[in-house]
Formats: sequence, C-alpha cells, structure tokens
Amino acid sequence: MDNGIHFISGLPRSGSTLLSAILRQNPKFHAGMSSPVAALWSALVATMGARGEWADLVDDEQRENVSRAVFAGYYQKIHPTRLVFDTNRLWCARMDAVARLFPQAKVIVCVREMPWIMDSFERLHRKNPLLTSRMYSPDTAPTVYTRTSSLTAPTGTVGMPWDAVQEAFYGEHSHRLIVVDYEALARDPRRTMQQIYEWLGLAWFEHDFDNVAYEEGGEFDARLGVPGLHLVKGAVRFVDRPTVLPPDVFQRFSNRAFWRNPKSNPRKVRVLLPTDAGSTVLAPAAFAQPAKVQAS
Repeated sequence: MDNGIHFISGLPRSGSTLLSAILRQNPKFHAGMSSPVAALWSALVATMGARGEWADLVDDEQRENVSRAVFAGYYQKIHPTRLVFDTNRLWCARMDAVARLFPQAKVIVCVREMPWIMDSFERLHRKNPLLTSRMYSPDTAPTVYTRTSSLTAPTGTVGMPWDAVQEAFYGEHSHRLIVVDYEALARDPRRTMQQIYEWLGLAWFEHDFDNVAYEEGGEFDARLGVPGLHLVKGAVRFVDRPTVLPPDVFQRFSNRAFWRNPKSNPRKVRVLLPTDAGSTVLAPAAFAQPAKVQAS
C-alpha cells in the first residue's frame, strides 16, 4: 500500500456510497461501495487464530505480514497509483487492527439519525414490492415492525454497525476518527469535503457536486433483491420529506444521535454536523468553520 490507505465505515444509509462517489472524482483516489477486503482479512485472521488448525505454525510477525498482504494483493491490480479508501462497516469494530497494520490510516465514520436510516431502508423495500429481499428472512419480512426489529438486532444490518460505531467513538483510537453526519454532507458537500481533505492533510481537488455518479453496485444490489441500494446519480442535495414509518416506530428510534451531544463526546472526537447544528460541533476550531483550502 505504497500510496496509502484510509477507511470509510459507520452506519448504513448514511452517505458512505455518496462520499465514495465524490472522492472517486479525484483521479488520485480509489473509493467505492463496501469491498470484500474486511471479509477476506477476517477469514484469514480466524484461520491463523486459536481456533485454526495451523495456529501453532503462525507467529505474530507472520500474522501481520499476511494481513497486510491481503490489502496489497487486492488493491495492487485495481489502483496501484492511488490513495485507497476502503469501505466496510466492520472497521469501526476493528480499530486495534487498523492502528496496528496501518499506523497512518484514518477512519471516516458516516452516521445518520436512526429513524431516517429506518425510513431509508423501508422506502427501498416499498419501491420493490414484487421482489423478495435477501435482507430479511421470511419471518422478519412481513411488516415494517418486523423489518425494523430485524435491522436493529445486535447482529442486524443496522444493529451491528451501530454498536461498532459506539465502540470506536468511545475507544482509545477515537483520535483516528472523523464522524460525518449525513445531513452535513448532503446539505453542504463542499464545506464538508474541504474539512475532510484538511483533516487528512490532502491537497484540495475541485469536485463537481452537481454531477456525482456511482453505479458499480447494480448487479450486487440486484442479487440482494434491493435494486438501487448503492446507486448515486445527480446533484448532491438534501431532500426534506415526510417519513413513511408509523409514528410509534419513528419515535422508538428517535433521540439516539449521541454524536450530536457534546456531553456524549468525552474524547472530543471530530464531528462534522450540518450548519444548523453548528452549536454542537464537537471538534477543534478548524473543524467548526469552513476550511480554508486552496485549490490545486
């Protein structure tokens, strides 16, 4: 990984694909939807660990070498000359390994208020009423109540990342994080991206926020039974809309945005919030105002 690596993690339906679509406009970057690297690496770690048949034949140095080789091997052919942003929900739960393998790496954590994550998933489900989604089992698919409960279970599509984000946010490697609220990215993409560039120490690239596109996930989404799950196309903008959730479901998931509460941020993690929430930006002064970045 001679050209470096950073990570994108966080909550689903919170702007990680949008962020990747913006980043990939820069010809010096590689970014995209969730990659298989985390799964490949996790499988190897399990094989080399105490439960593996050959654990006694692998020492710590070899574990590190094999782990780094997974990243190098996967990205060598794809983009050998670009800075990599690898996306996966798992990285927030693997901050110790991130720090050990890539000491210079940072993690961009995409977050969104829980009711609107539920709303986004439910809208996708209702857009495809004649399809069977692999996101839900037959027992959890029938109603919005069973679907949202399934998503937020401890091992669910939302539940696991939610716990992982909190683990990273309150953990000893929290200084490696920058938390990006979905509304900040959607409402003011230029300001948000400028601050991300500044935090990463990268020269500014003039992005086209009126024409952002990412369509590589089409086949993956179709196999999952959720067309459009990773589709990004058009101008970056925030759309105010009524929720499709029943009031009691919406209320059940409300008031959980811990990253917006200064009292819930003991480690002073960098958090980028929409401008209307500027009074609760939890970061050094450089991150509380639009960054002064010169175009290159």
